[in-house]
Amino acid sequence: MTRILIVDDEPHIVSLVSRAIRAEGWEAIGADDGPEALDAAADGDIDVIVLDVGLPSMDGFQVLRALRSKGITTPVIMLTARSGTSDTIEGLDAGASDYVPKPFAVAELMARVRSRLRDSVASAPVLSRGAITLDILARRATVNGRDVDLSAREFALAEQFLKNPGETLTREVLLSRVWGLEFDPGSNVVDVYVRYLRAKLGHDHISTVRGEGYRWD
Repeated sequence: MTRILIVDDEPHIVSLVSRAIRAEGWEAIGADDGPEALDAAADGDIDVIVLDVGLPSMDGFQVLRALRSKGITTPVIMLTARSGTSDTIEGLDAGASDYVPKPFAVAELMARVRSRLRDSVASAPVLSRGAITLDILARRATVNGRDVDLSAREFALAEQFLKNPGETLTREVLLSRVWGLEFDPGSNVVDVYVRYLRAKLGHDHISTVRGEGYRWD
């Protein structure tokens, strides 16, 4: 599932943008200061960051520079109530992908997020591991060149595995990234969909890591 990080110390802004993001079928993750934003971005699998300039403790420019210094290349859309051209230049020079002044129209912000997502997909449209290939743009899966019909959730789950080969992904992580749910110890939805994927992509690829989760081998 596409994951968008919203970094703003104004709760109503985070709530407003989060609702719009969920309406697009994406997952919204909120952070209200720089250190929390850096932790969330470092956890990985954030597709776009919407970052306010006016943050406590660290301003948005500092957060952006810290992200880039860590090698995090996630597209960043800066939000600011400042109108000076120098601020726009500073943000773009620091590595911002786009700049949106406050107050902003939510529809315009979502259009800019979609644009950044299209750019990201265009730069890495295909994931391949052995005989398995996922065409992210076309939402097409193949095994040994043969098309395999995957549901939207199955495709999203397969995408997580192919993006993180050899890494053990816990059920909590998969629930969050694919279903946008917090961990429910009683839920077996991940196990059910892993069975579906094994049946369609082959049983040899996804290993069960007892007591932890699953790993793509």
